[in-house]
Amino acid sequence: MERTLSIVKPDGIRKHILGEVIRRFQEAGIRIAAIKMIHLSKAEAEGFYAVHRERPFFDSLTDFMSSGSCVVMVLEGDEVIRRNRELMGATNPAEAAPGTIRKDFATNIEQNAVHGSDAPETAAFEISYFFNALEIH
Repeated sequence: MERTLSIVKPDGIRKHILGEVIRRFQEAGIRIAAIKMIHLSKAEAEGFYAVHRERPFFDSLTDFMSSGSCVVMVLEGDEVIRRNRELMGATNPAEAAPGTIRKDFATNIEQNAVHGSDAPETAAFEISYFFNALEIH
């Protein structure tokens, strides 16, 4: 059983797609082991995206991620990292496959509605950034 982190980003919350994202997870047989709504400060967004600190998009990304509420979730299931990334679609919605979350709801490469961990090590860090062990069921 694998775990991953999923985030419905501020643009997804503003577009009222949370229920649709959860529906897609559940229809795919992905279990939600933890969920909560948060509003990241700029410093918290910078900590979460620290791996991108030297990238040119870091400031705009962290500004965006601290611009409104997000919903963070721990997803659980067989090969859930791969399966979640397939459901999300390519980071750039223009390149995402039809029927994926990003193709259906994203605005652009930065405001792309959702985030998902890309590897087990990343998932472990990201999950622990938002959840303690008592919050995951």
